[in-house]
Amino acid sequence: MAVTPSSVSPETLDLDPAFALHRGGKLEVRSTVPVRDAADLALAYTPGVARVCTAIAERPELVNDYTWVSNVVAVVSDGTAVLGLGDIGPAAAMPVMEGKALLFKEFAGVDAVPICLGCTDVDALVETVVRLAPSFGGINLEDISAPRCFEVEDRLRELLDIPVFHDDQHGTAIVVLAALRNAARLTGRSLGDLRAVVAGAGASGVAVSRILLNAGIGDIAISDSKGLIYQGRDGLNPVKEALARDSNRAALRGSTEEALAGADVFVGLSGSTVSERAIASMASGSIVFALSNPEPEVHPEIARRHARVVATGRSDFPNQINNVLAFPGVFRGALDVRASTITENMKVAAAEALAAVVGDDLSADYVIPSPFDERVAPAVVAAVAAQARIDGVARR
Repeated sequence: MAVTPSSVSPETLDLDPAFALHRGGKLEVRSTVPVRDAADLALAYTPGVARVCTAIAERPELVNDYTWVSNVVAVVSDGTAVLGLGDIGPAAAMPVMEGKALLFKEFAGVDAVPICLGCTDVDALVETVVRLAPSFGGINLEDISAPRCFEVEDRLRELLDIPVFHDDQHGTAIVVLAALRNAARLTGRSLGDLRAVVAGAGASGVAVSRILLNAGIGDIAISDSKGLIYQGRDGLNPVKEALARDSNRAALRGSTEEALAGADVFVGLSGSTVSERAIASMASGSIVFALSNPEPEVHPEIARRHARVVATGRSDFPNQINNVLAFPGVFRGALDVRASTITENMKVAAAEALAAVVGDDLSADYVIPSPFDERVAPAVVAAVAAQARIDGVARR
């Protein structure tokens, strides 16, 4: 994405409050122990630090107790799929990664370090993160374009014994599942009763489809820029071929809008548009999650004319599907028990805990809590930590 000179004029830099807030960055490093005199210095650094280093060399697991490693996450991006801006490069991605680190700290007390890498080759990305990994308790992958992001995450999960989580995939999926469980409950149905259409087969579209399939949705059809994905369609990459095998049991073909006729659920993650006519063709009591930002696939006011529940990715409409509801608590829970990985069951547990926060206050405009609801993070943390123990990946 090219930045025009006029968009960064002196007037913009001086008057736009976003630039004022970002000046100097949004993060700093602060010490947790005092260095008031020579005695403090001798403990915090040499010679006292040598005793701690020697102990860790003899028992490497002590790094989690005597350094910050067990409470710090690397937020890693190559800048190829940043927000709705696309491939803007690692330098331009840094404000987003700083923001992500800020959210980790503010919502779950997790320290996070933004790392924007000057490489896009899968092998180079994987090798770089593996070399950095000893300094961190978890890796949050961010804004890496599909389909490379799938391979990067899969390979890192195989190579590392700390949680690796691509938030664009799994954070979105967790929050969508939570909101959809509540939307189904509001309309007197279960997930198994629903036929869904997901527009978009990128990182978030694939992950949402996968978590809904694992949770037992009745049927789901996924579309990409060429139409619906089905077995035997030409030109599918391995990720889409696997989706074709596991979804679209009705063997639908054609466009997203054609598939919406009679469907119960629409999840938009594509940046495309969907007509009012297509939304009107959905089943009675339909559920529309138009999640593309900044412009949803269909305006929520239009969708509400026909759908029982409408959600977006925006904060200025009800039912915001916001990843911050998931990723801080997921990592906090995983770090608290020193989990070696984040399992599929841990993601589902996070979604169930998030859905339960809504409780009896459930309504068409409240199927998912606000990111500022103080009950959210503790609920997700507890659920993820408990599931990690059940799954046998907790190390304390």
